[in-house]
Amino acid sequence: MTSTVATAVVSSLLTVFLGSKVTNFRKIAQVPLPFLYADQADAMQDHNKYLFNCYQRVHQNTLEGFSAYLVLLLFCGVWYPIPAAVLGDIWILGRIFYYRGYTTGDPHKRMHGAFGHLGEFGLMALAGKIAYDLIVSTA
Repeated sequence: MTSTVATAVVSSLLTVFLGSKVTNFRKIAQVPLPFLYADQADAMQDHNKYLFNCYQRVHQNTLEGFSAYLVLLLFCGVWYPIPAAVLGDIWILGRIFYYRGYTTGDPHKRMHGAFGHLGEFGLMALAGKIAYDLIVSTA
């Protein structure tokens, strides 16, 4: 279980890192709060605003699936700590490659991190196996 908890902590640190990058780039691009993104017209005229939108999108996209990922990681980690941690690590690496690709300013390069879905779908499959085993064992 220690490996799963460590993976959960690293995952959380990743979201903090991504958030800090958004905060830093917000200052550079001069996109004031409470605006989530620079509008399209401004982003097309100012490359820093365009890049800010890329940083913000990486962070938002990561947060959109983070709660489900974290629940799956910890649930699976109770029964299968090492496989859960490995799958979680694959998800983390995928998110890092997604971040590195997207923040080049070429959103298509985000696909370099698509392999991270293997970790996510692997956790879903493992959770399904656990659910099945629990149902069968109580029947």
